[in-house]
Amino acid sequence: MDFRLSFGVLLMVFLCHMTSALEVPLDLPQPPTITLQSPKDYIFDPRENIVIHCEAKGKPHPSFSWTRNGTHFDVEKDPKVLMKPGSGTLVIDISGEKAEAYEGTYQCTAHNDHGTAVSNNIVIRQSRSPLWSKERIEAITVQMGVSLVLQCRPPAGLPPPVIFWMDNNFQRLPLDRRVSQALNGDLYFSNVLSEDTRNDYICYARFPHTQTIQQKQPISVTVLEMDTMNETVASLYNITKFSANPAGEYRPGFMTPLGDTSTEMVLRGETLELECIAEGLPTPEMSWQKDGGELPTSRVSFLNYKKTVKISDVSEADAGDYTCTATNRLGTVDHVIKVTVKAAPFWISAPRNLILAPNETGILTCRVNGDPKPEIRWFINGVPLENAPEDHTRKVDDDTVILSNVQSGSSAVYQCNASNEFGYLIANAFVSVLAEPPRVLTPPNQVYQVITNSPALLHCATFGSPIPTITWFKDSKISIKSGDSYVIHENGTLEINVAQSQNSGKYTCIATNNLGIKENHVFLEVKEPTRILKQPEYKVVQRGMSAIFECKVKHDPSLIPTMTWLKNNGKLPDDERFEVDADSLTIKDVTDEDEGTYTCIMSTTLDRDSASAMLTVVEKPDPPTDLELTDQTERSVRLTWIPGDEHNSPTQKFLIQFEDLLHQPNVWVNFTEVPGMSTTAHLDLSPYVYYSFRVLAKNQVGYSQPSQASRQYRTNPAAPDDNPSHVQGEGTEPGNLVISWRSLTGLQSNGPGLEYKVQWRQKDVDQEWSSRTVANASQLVVSGTPVFAPYEIKVQSLNDYGNGPEAEVIIGYSGEDLPLSAPDGVLVMVHNSTVAEVHWEPVSSHSIRGKLKGYKVYYRRERGLHEAEEEADQESQDQVLTFNGNLTEGHLPGLQPYSLYNLFIRVLNSKGEGPPSPDKQFETPEGVPGPPSFLQVNPGLDSLTLEWGPPLNNNGRLIGYTLRYQPANATIETGLVKIMDFPVNETTVTLDSLNSSVQYKFDLNAKTIKGAGPSITKEASTFMETTPTAPTAEVGKGPTDPTTPITQSPPLHKAPSVGPVFGTVNTSVSEEGAVISWEYFGHHKNIYVEYTVENSKEGWKKESVNSSHSHVLKGLKPGTSYRVRVVARDPAGPMLHSTNEEVVTVPAVPSRHVDIATQGWFIGLMCAIALLILVLLIVCFIKRNKGGKYPVKEKEEAHQDPEIQPMKEDDGTFGEYSDTEDHKPLKGSRTPSNGTVRRDESDDSLVDYGEGGDGQFNEDGSFIGQYSGKKEKDTHEGNESSEAPSPVNAMNSFV
Repeated sequence: MDFRLSFGVLLMVFLCHMTSALEVPLDLPQPPTITLQSPKDYIFDPRENIVIHCEAKGKPHPSFSWTRNGTHFDVEKDPKVLMKPGSGTLVIDISGEKAEAYEGTYQCTAHNDHGTAVSNNIVIRQSRSPLWSKERIEAITVQMGVSLVLQCRPPAGLPPPVIFWMDNNFQRLPLDRRVSQALNGDLYFSNVLSEDTRNDYICYARFPHTQTIQQKQPISVTVLEMDTMNETVASLYNITKFSANPAGEYRPGFMTPLGDTSTEMVLRGETLELECIAEGLPTPEMSWQKDGGELPTSRVSFLNYKKTVKISDVSEADAGDYTCTATNRLGTVDHVIKVTVKAAPFWISAPRNLILAPNETGILTCRVNGDPKPEIRWFINGVPLENAPEDHTRKVDDDTVILSNVQSGSSAVYQCNASNEFGYLIANAFVSVLAEPPRVLTPPNQVYQVITNSPALLHCATFGSPIPTITWFKDSKISIKSGDSYVIHENGTLEINVAQSQNSGKYTCIATNNLGIKENHVFLEVKEPTRILKQPEYKVVQRGMSAIFECKVKHDPSLIPTMTWLKNNGKLPDDERFEVDADSLTIKDVTDEDEGTYTCIMSTTLDRDSASAMLTVVEKPDPPTDLELTDQTERSVRLTWIPGDEHNSPTQKFLIQFEDLLHQPNVWVNFTEVPGMSTTAHLDLSPYVYYSFRVLAKNQVGYSQPSQASRQYRTNPAAPDDNPSHVQGEGTEPGNLVISWRSLTGLQSNGPGLEYKVQWRQKDVDQEWSSRTVANASQLVVSGTPVFAPYEIKVQSLNDYGNGPEAEVIIGYSGEDLPLSAPDGVLVMVHNSTVAEVHWEPVSSHSIRGKLKGYKVYYRRERGLHEAEEEADQESQDQVLTFNGNLTEGHLPGLQPYSLYNLFIRVLNSKGEGPPSPDKQFETPEGVPGPPSFLQVNPGLDSLTLEWGPPLNNNGRLIGYTLRYQPANATIETGLVKIMDFPVNETTVTLDSLNSSVQYKFDLNAKTIKGAGPSITKEASTFMETTPTAPTAEVGKGPTDPTTPITQSPPLHKAPSVGPVFGTVNTSVSEEGAVISWEYFGHHKNIYVEYTVENSKEGWKKESVNSSHSHVLKGLKPGTSYRVRVVARDPAGPMLHSTNEEVVTVPAVPSRHVDIATQGWFIGLMCAIALLILVLLIVCFIKRNKGGKYPVKEKEEAHQDPEIQPMKEDDGTFGEYSDTEDHKPLKGSRTPSNGTVRRDESDDSLVDYGEGGDGQFNEDGSFIGQYSGKKEKDTHEGNESSEAPSPVNAMNSFV
């Protein structure tokens, strides 16, 4: 009891030593370990060498020896036996020798300085395939219906042979529910039939190791068919088995096993095979059940038409009673098989290697089970423990060995042998006593990759003695303890139950014992899972079309996916019709063989995902077959057929068609439809038709081809069943009546000689029916009828076999004529200027002389009420409104106001119109006028003159006009609206004091007493001005256009001034940049100069200049043109004013610049020119001081005070003097309107003389000739300088 308690404590303490993962590195001393050995039962082929494997490891490397049949086997003394170098494996050459000499039980021993390991006992046996013993086999004669067993009984071989039955042609005999082969190889017939008669029933035995086949002598079987037979007759025919009721059926009975019960023993882990074969007629059905439980569905299988049940991997739970039942319609029979399960020894816990440090304690356990209970024996280094030297540190208790306080040099190999009558087990476990510091066996810096939400195992295989303690850290900082997220196993492996992305990183394991410490680093990468986002979908595809399965996947970007497609879990067919793309599978020209389940598998190195979809190939159904006519009567027949293949698409309906070979041959007509589950139809037929039928099947794809036509079926003639349809009577002319109908078809005629009996009489008149019979016609014209009189009409069909049913009477009317009278009492009520209401009295019905269609109202505008009669509109046409039916009033829309209209009315029937009613005149009141006929705007500098014409349609008496105007920017109104009213006789106005260069929008409409009419709209701009002048209005100024319709000159009206304006804008280019100057007459404004590159999409750049009137744009790009404008913005409101855009070109910088002023020749030339000019000036001054009056002086006096007018904006130039032909004024100068520069009387200018076309110099330098007239310069050509003459200016002009 004390020992048991102490053992339990030790077991708990030293459980850590019992780990199968413990491995000793091969560079350390260790006892031998068997790594490879042959199976316990070794059957060899005598034609080949015997190879008995025995491999082991250890330090030092072990040596090997063998025993045979319990005694030492000296390998070196037998030349036929070879032991492989460095190994214990034996190779025995049995060629030319008797192989039986080497049969026996072998055991291998591996030994080194630290212990001895032994192998299993290996039983070596030679395979055998003995011949069949010769025997005389009697022929068998049996009565038909009885059971029969043909015995095989093959010779015993090693291993047992495989049995099968064949005939003389080496064809296997067919096996079925009636004929079966038993587990022992016998052939069983549950009942024999006449076809079982044959003389070549041959049993074959195939021996696997030798690959030989032995056959038994053929067996002859004859089956007799006899109604009655007794034992005497049977003995005469040598019948081995007969029945008292030979031709009858009989209940089941078991042929094997015999009796009601039997027993079967099976070993645990092996396969249990139970067999029941029964006789009976009819052949019995077999079934199985286990008493008190169910058969293990995952391990059970039924063979030989349920005559054999096989249960694999048997356990103790499979023991019990199994009942097999044989059943036919005459009864049931049972047989119970009692199954017991025994067990050879099997491991519960095999002993494991121990690595102990000196003075440590360890435990070896050998736990086995079996039935009967195994006996356990311990060995040390191959010697029974009871025969080994006594060791006080070792204690043995049945299946446990306790080693206490071990010391260096006490290493050994222990063997545990467990055996019972069914077998044995041997296990080696060494005990190695070592003192070693820790070492990590897992490779360093190993990278583990796992998928999110899956477990991750980070290994840290270590070795050390004592066994090291394992500690884990993440990212070298965080200590990991076993918990919900982490598990640290005894072998050092770190398990992360559910890995997430945050678990990625560096992990460090540290192994520690009392002799040292060692660490290792590994890395974990958690990847995104592979998922199929769009799975392939079920496809129903018509044959010949294409099927596309999509399979779109999401995966971790760092993993390379591989897509694989399977068909029915196998490879895709090697067919070019199958095209696999990155995310789809396309099957072209689908065939029936392509049906199946297609699976998309997306795999990476870590995971995979799959999805499947089925492909169903459909096609139009095959046509029905085997059309048959039954249940034939005079007027009906039943049609039946056999449906064709539906091709995976259920038949929705059948369409039955017929052909009338008598009336319409080769024309198939739809007869009727029946549901898709029907295969027959009752058809109602018509007389006098030669029928042929065919059937078409329809499914989701479409209609099948028609079936073959049925046989012809003829119906007898009969009187018509129907009369013509669509009978009507209607006259086409006065005095006639046309009776028409729709003729019967040939199918409706019911017989030959089809005619129509037409009858008519006037309604409500006492007279007899008139009648006429016609054939091959669909109408009849009756003459001499009164105008539009009602008639009773009927049309009856008849043929050679009689008349059709009584015809239905319909009402028709004879021909119509024009109406005789016009409507009376015409009255017009005017509602407003555009709508009037007209009333009239209806015309009497007898005067209509036809079917009343309605009334037509004719009305026409004669003239406007403001026009004289002689001005009546001669081109006005009648307007017509038709009022259908018997109406007596209506509305006249769309009238023109202030007009005189004329109106009359006619009655209308199908023939035409009657006479008109007396003319009726009415007037419409005034309305609003139409828009003015035109609006013309003539622009000025700061004014606009508007001219307009009266409306084309006054619609009343005009009382005046209203004008609305306001500044506008791109058709968007930006200022206050000004309103002006004008009397009717004013059609022009001048608006003064407007801002120059401003867009205005004008709206003008005319008025009557009813109000203002629609307006006419116009937009116009004023010109740009050069000087601010007070706005004026010119009264009485009229239009000057000779084409205007206005003949009078009404007074002009003024409009107030609006906003600031700009004056002249000048541009030039200096060394500093582009110089911009302008005139501006506003105040309290923000002024900007804006510029942008010409012909570019860049936005405007702006520079603020505030109150300055000039600005220099610096930093412009040479060789580039810019658009420039000056903008004024009012900070108190949205008003924005801008000048026109000017284009400034910055000249390009020359690539090479030579300073001409430093050249000697240029300096000399300038000196000569200066000297010449000096001489010229002296001469001129001398002449001037003499007091003579030149013509030039007179000319200047004549033009002393020219009228100065502001210069147009387009003529503005920069103020700097230019030496070009267009002599622009200096900055700040003013130019008169005629384009000349005003001079004082005393300001003679040499420039005028230098540029005068007629002035010349004499040889002495005096000026000859006079300046003829004042020098005129066009304003577009520029202005002359207003400065006083000076030598510098004269020189500049000369140059």
